[in-house]
This record gives sequence, structure tokens and C-alpha cells, in this order.
Amino acid sequence: MNRYERHGELLRLLAEQRQLDVETAAKDLDVSAATIRRDLDQLAEQGLLIRTRGGAMPNDVTYDLPLRYRYARDSAEKERIGRAAAALAERGMVVGINGGTTTTEVARALATRPDLLEREPSEGPALTLVTNALNIGHELAVRTHLKVVTTGGVAMAQSYELVGPLAGLILKEIRLDIAFIGVDALDPERGASARSEHEASINALLAAQADRLVVVADSTKLGIQAFARICPPQAIDTVVTDDRAPEKVKAFEERGMKVIQA
Repeated sequence: MNRYERHGELLRLLAEQRQLDVETAAKDLDVSAATIRRDLDQLAEQGLLIRTRGGAMPNDVTYDLPLRYRYARDSAEKERIGRAAAALAERGMVVGINGGTTTTEVARALATRPDLLEREPSEGPALTLVTNALNIGHELAVRTHLKVVTTGGVAMAQSYELVGPLAGLILKEIRLDIAFIGVDALDPERGASARSEHEASINALLAAQADRLVVVADSTKLGIQAFARICPPQAIDTVVTDDRAPEKVKAFEERGMKVIQA
């Protein structure tokens, strides 16, 4: 387990337990207590926790893991979802994509799809990718076979998403062939939702501008609801998820959504 993976696990444990003990954390992560102390000190320097005598406590009642510390969780499932979703895009499409760990895997799969990499120098971009995610825009900007368009807006510290009126200015002026939307919750009756109303507003606009809407979500997001709705179930064409909860799939199919289990 590398440093970032340890940091992610420590933050996850802190979010669940509300308090961390150095010795217990060292045993759980199978590293030395000295390593845990260094990790906690580094996280405290970033303002992600408060160091206490012998451990740490969260520094915010709405504590959530920043994006870079969530990659290690369910990474294999997210990669499979990403590849399955990316296969739905066709050459020449204008593709919308929001921020999050699962949509980042979709973006990576699109960027490395062999058939999209094969093109003549005189050809235009294999895909035009529109995103409000800083990390996705940064990672894909070097891919010369893609045209990458990023929105303006105010950056959200947890998700790297750009939100607010400035982000909406661009999205209102474009059309998307397909949009891949990551969500915090997906319910067959209520549709897709997010914890942040700011992110939900921009994600709703991305969804509305797309001819086809694909929601990508691991199985832990299925059958639950979050604070701010992104779109109703009838707006969703396809759901791409993992294969860990097949019993949840039927309810979505009955609502007219195609479900792909990766």
C-alpha cells in the first residue's frame, strides 16, 4: 500500500469512526506506528484532519474524502465500469462528462481506446470531450486525438468540479451526443442525485444537453437517494454499474433503463 492509498484509508476510517488511534490504525493498515504518525501529520498539514494526542479527529462535520484519496476504493470495479461505458461512444461524437472517480475512469478509457487512437493526421479529433472536471481536463489535454473543452466556474475542493453560473454559460450553448454522469445516488423512482446542490445543478445541465444520457455508478450508489436531484429516471437511457448487486438491477430495467453490469 503506497502513501496515497494509506492516506485514503486513514481518511475513510476517520469518516466512519470519527476518531483515529495511531496504534489501532497501524495494526489495521499493517504498518508501523511511526508511519501512521507521519501520515497523520501530512494530512493535518493539508487541513484534512486535526491531530490529537495519540491520533486524529475530523475537522469538519460534513467530512468527505477528496477525490485523490478515493481512487483506491473499488478501483477494479470502477475501471470495468469505465471501459464498458467508454465503449458506448462513437468516433466523431461530442461527449460530456462530469467529475468523480468513476467518470475519471470513463475518460481514461476513452483516451486509450485503440480504435480512437488510430487516425490519419489530416482527420479531425476522434472525440470532442466537454467536461467541468479540472482533473479530467488536465489529464486528457495532452491527448492530441481528442478535442478537450472545459467549462469555467468555481472549483469544488472535494471533486475538482467547476460549478456555478460561469460553468453554465458554456454548457447552455452546446449540444452533446452523449453524456456520462457520475452520481452520489441512483434510485429507480427518484432518479439520479448528488450531495451537493451546486454539482447537481451543473450535472443536470450536462444531462439536459445530451441526446443520450449514461449514468455510471458502482453498486453501492444504487437504490439510495441524495440531497439534490440531477434528473428523473425517465431522462436516463443507460446505467453502467458493476456486477456486485444483481438484485438491484431489475427495478431500473422496469423503469425503461438499459443496465450494463461490468
